[in-house]
Amino acid sequence: MLPRIEERIARELGAHVAQVIAAVQLLDEGATVPFIARYRKEATGGLDDTQLRNLDERLVYLRELEERRTAVLASIEEQGKLTPELKSEVENAETKQRLEDLYLPYKQKRRTKAQIAREAGLEPLALALLADPNLTPEAEAERYVDVDKGVADVKAALDGARQILMEKFAEDAELLGKLRIHLQDYGVMISTMQEGKEEEGQKYRDYFAYSEPLKAVPSHRALALFRGRNEGMLRLELKLPEDLQDTVSKSANACEGMVASHWGIRDSGRPADRWLADTVRWTWRVKLSLSMELELFNGLFERAEEEAIRVFGANLKDLLLAAPAGPKAVIGLDPGIRTGVKVAVVDRTGKLLDTATIYPHEPRNDWEGSLHTLAVLAKKHEAELISIGNGTASRETDKLAADLMKRFPEAKLAKVVVSEAGASVYSASEFAAREFPQLDVSLRGAVSIARRLQDPLAELVKIEPKAIGVGQYQHDVSQTKLAHGLNAVVEDCVNAVGVDLNTASAPLLARVSGLNTSLAANIVAWRDQHGAFPNREKLKEVSRLGEKTFEQAAGFLRIQGGDNPLDASSVHPEAYPVIERILAETRLPVKGLIGNTDILRRLDAKKFTDERFGLPTVKDILKELEKPGRDPRPEFKTATFKEGVENLKDLQPGMTLEGVVTNVANFGAFVDIGVHQDGLVHVSALSNKFVKDPREVVKAGDIVRVKVLEVDIPRKRIALTMRMSDEVRPQQTRQERVPNRALAKSRQAEPAGGSMADALAKALRRN
Repeated sequence: MLPRIEERIARELGAHVAQVIAAVQLLDEGATVPFIARYRKEATGGLDDTQLRNLDERLVYLRELEERRTAVLASIEEQGKLTPELKSEVENAETKQRLEDLYLPYKQKRRTKAQIAREAGLEPLALALLADPNLTPEAEAERYVDVDKGVADVKAALDGARQILMEKFAEDAELLGKLRIHLQDYGVMISTMQEGKEEEGQKYRDYFAYSEPLKAVPSHRALALFRGRNEGMLRLELKLPEDLQDTVSKSANACEGMVASHWGIRDSGRPADRWLADTVRWTWRVKLSLSMELELFNGLFERAEEEAIRVFGANLKDLLLAAPAGPKAVIGLDPGIRTGVKVAVVDRTGKLLDTATIYPHEPRNDWEGSLHTLAVLAKKHEAELISIGNGTASRETDKLAADLMKRFPEAKLAKVVVSEAGASVYSASEFAAREFPQLDVSLRGAVSIARRLQDPLAELVKIEPKAIGVGQYQHDVSQTKLAHGLNAVVEDCVNAVGVDLNTASAPLLARVSGLNTSLAANIVAWRDQHGAFPNREKLKEVSRLGEKTFEQAAGFLRIQGGDNPLDASSVHPEAYPVIERILAETRLPVKGLIGNTDILRRLDAKKFTDERFGLPTVKDILKELEKPGRDPRPEFKTATFKEGVENLKDLQPGMTLEGVVTNVANFGAFVDIGVHQDGLVHVSALSNKFVKDPREVVKAGDIVRVKVLEVDIPRKRIALTMRMSDEVRPQQTRQERVPNRALAKSRQAEPAGGSMADALAKALRRN
């Protein structure tokens, strides 16, 4: 028998069973991952949020497996076919795939040719020929000819017997497992152009004659290939190496050999050997090859999907935890050409103070008037920062801000270009409409651009994570799985930073452990009616916020300047008695203890433990008291784009530039260098050392120095390197840029499909 679920998860996580049992119990009781990771360390033995997320996923999978196992056993038993051996195999199936393989022969299905042949009484013929190849098939089949049963002649009898054996061979769980492993190890993915799609499918031209071992296909390339197939541009096949040789047409491949070997079929010159060999060949080519191809391609897609969601989540986390500029008055500029630049001014708390629309660019060219408007707004509202969206006309608007700073140095302004991803989605959202019912949709985007400089996390949570657009092939994956994965990332980020209870928006509050959209709305309603929360205990007065919710949420909610200084920290109210014991020991008031590093570091944490609060919690409390409400995000820094470099035509190979990492994929990092088109630093050009995962070197939001290697203006592609020693290569022909894909030495290609990444990395590939 398999070990129970908790034991399996413990083995996979490298944890103790007791840790997993405790975590499972907490999850079943409704506790969130952030809460368990932060406030239940004693129970789980210190499992972190990543381990807990993995535990939660495996728990769901294994419970589904157990439910399916129970249903399978019941179904086979109901058919009266559950032998002790089969029961043991089903009970020990470790994966859903293995379970389905075992169930396949007993699964209810439509009336097959094999079933019709069985009804005609041909099963004894099939089994006899399989058991004794010395029998002559035609002579043996004569005995089963029966017109009344639909067996008109010897050929019909042998065809029926073959159908029975083909089904028997194709439903053998052990054989399926062997074939699956062999194809995973040796299968080759082949992509060719669909006939007549050469012009229409140009963006997939790198895959018109492509081959790569199945196990080597990376996630981004797999998603590109499947997208090309779904759009009708590519034809995908799974082949074995021997199938690709011209001489193989008359010989069996390895998989056919495996089918024959599994059933003891060999060509020894016996009367039935040839017939059985043909049956094996038909089994593989008709029954198994296509189903295996579908299954393995689905498996590849699922792995690629999982990896794409992981990549999106990692980029989203970096973006959400980007350094905040902090409480400063900001002028937000949403650049535009014909429609003008939208302007919004927000105060230190993000409250909208003023708006305007200026027209410094074509066709009006009101440069001086625009400068005057911005200068008046900056002075009136004592602005400190200018936040510029990085979309169309961004560099031109950046020039305007630079001119403003030059002409009015007394304003002491600083300018920053920020990602405007998702700003338009926020502008048209229901929340934005409620927040600014009288404000034009276009101006709402400028507000978002201003606020995301102050606090990226607080602003970006108002936008559906998928709309932020820092993923690879995000529209090709399951949107349900993507949403689930990204929501977990947002939840972890929000709770890692903490939320100011008295200033947070409803969307931000909704991401706090234990809260949801309706409870967040109730908190805001209470705040509007009664004013700021003086302490955490007042949360219990909020409609529908009970003790359980309070337990889950309170530690992540901060109150600045409230009744109790501890409410501004991440110390959970349930642990305040521990603080009381510390205060009694030190004979200091709370305010005298908070931040008193000398005293806190001399305390023996073991002295303040009890049955409920162990050493991990007490250590966390002492660490938090040193610097309450600490922000895990990095220090705020800005990139400086090079003057005079504003579009692709301004770039020259060899230029060294500063830029901001906007997105990280498995094949490299995209960098905004201020020319309205991100450049790609291929994974091979990120460092002088070998880099397996680009996130080992960079993450979204990092400021980096890059060198231009190559510029392809017609295709709007920029090849960059972070290795300053890299030599700039001359322009290459297409044949030079795309190396021959030899089967024996398959090499990486980059994704196609209209994204910024479309085959850029081939320009960096080492031949």
